[in-house]
Amino acid sequence: MDKGATWRQRWQNGHMPRFLTLADVAEQLQINSPAAYALVRSGELKAIQVGGRGQWRVEETMLEQYIQERYAEASRMIEEAKAKSAGR
Repeated sequence: MDKGATWRQRWQNGHMPRFLTLADVAEQLQINSPAAYALVRSGELKAIQVGGRGQWRVEETMLEQYIQERYAEASRMIEEAKAKSAGR
């Protein structure tokens, strides 16, 4: 079974589970697991540690917030670049 099929099976009623593993986050963002871990360790992506082994979990709403913040940052960068090129 491919990874995409496994991921789809984990969704309940068309929604992601409340908490995602870093592997889930990496798959959603199409990055590798170390990059997802780096986002959490840097504080860019809010996460919690659970269980006896302290495994990281990211709440779905925190992932969505992170994505929206990245879109806002991209928009700001585009507007700044437009302003600089218009001022030449």
